[in-house]
Amino acid sequence: MRKLIYTFALTTILYACSSSDTNDVPDTNNQAPTVSENSTYQVTVTKDITYAEGLSHQTINSSSSTVKELKLDAYVPNNSSTNRPAVLLIHGGGFVGGSKEVSQMTYLANYFAERGWVAFSINYRLQADLGTVPQEWATYIENNSAIIADKDQAYALYPASRDAKAALRWVFANAGTYNINLDYVSVGGGSAGAVSATMLGVTEAEDYYSEISSSTDPTLASTNGGETTRVRTILDFWGSGVTARLINDLYGKQRFGANDAPIIIIHGTEDPTVLFSEAETLRDHYINSGVPYEFYPLEGKGHGPWNATFDGKRLEVLCFDFMVKQMNLNLQ
Repeated sequence: MRKLIYTFALTTILYACSSSDTNDVPDTNNQAPTVSENSTYQVTVTKDITYAEGLSHQTINSSSSTVKELKLDAYVPNNSSTNRPAVLLIHGGGFVGGSKEVSQMTYLANYFAERGWVAFSINYRLQADLGTVPQEWATYIENNSAIIADKDQAYALYPASRDAKAALRWVFANAGTYNINLDYVSVGGGSAGAVSATMLGVTEAEDYYSEISSSTDPTLASTNGGETTRVRTILDFWGSGVTARLINDLYGKQRFGANDAPIIIIHGTEDPTVLFSEAETLRDHYINSGVPYEFYPLEGKGHGPWNATFDGKRLEVLCFDFMVKQMNLNLQ
């Protein structure tokens, strides 16, 4: 993601701790799922599943709009388990570009599905789609134009976050189809995708949903709004907590707190795009809240070092170990 939107966030948004999270869901299985340390299962990939719809405007919030179908790909392990964990993956690209089929997301989706997870890689509305934003969001951006270097990108944060929320609710609504244990759902992403993944793990159900009414955006009816969700772990590859901080700043709903999902933070110390200080700020929220976290500064690395290692371990292995530990998954 480009640096300017994070500069704006660091300059204008207050940092505070809070008690916030998605709501708990009932236990769906008394026993933790079993996953494999090695590539074990063949993977069946189903592409272009519609998880929701969203509006795309000609100009910001114009009455002239079209309905855009929002798609995801499902990566399902070829096993007979009725007790699977799941991971929702979100691509990067500065809220401007990227797709669910970028190599990094397809690699991670296959990596985890081969080991027993059901993995989902999603598309969401990008900057050019001009998704619906709340009026107070638009007012905030316009009133702070002197310090917001990229207004278009700032506008794009809201619909992208709204869509990620919708995708997570879709996973919960369709868990039975994939034999997913809803007590073991994780989220992750790189750059802009990590921003959205972190948002999913630290904000509450109404955030990036209730700010817009169904009369303003009828496509909300397609987003499984009544579904209760819970995130168990967050995989943050060079992202930030900016979308949670925006909720703090615009609505005074202090996010970050003791009920947040545990997080693994992986970030290059020389990242010129999403500054390393963003990772440190996010880590400090977790220190203050007491929620478990792991912090991996990649010394000398810039933005997007997917092939990096830490103490000889590849990044996906660090994430595997983190999820197994935090969710007490069984190993085979």
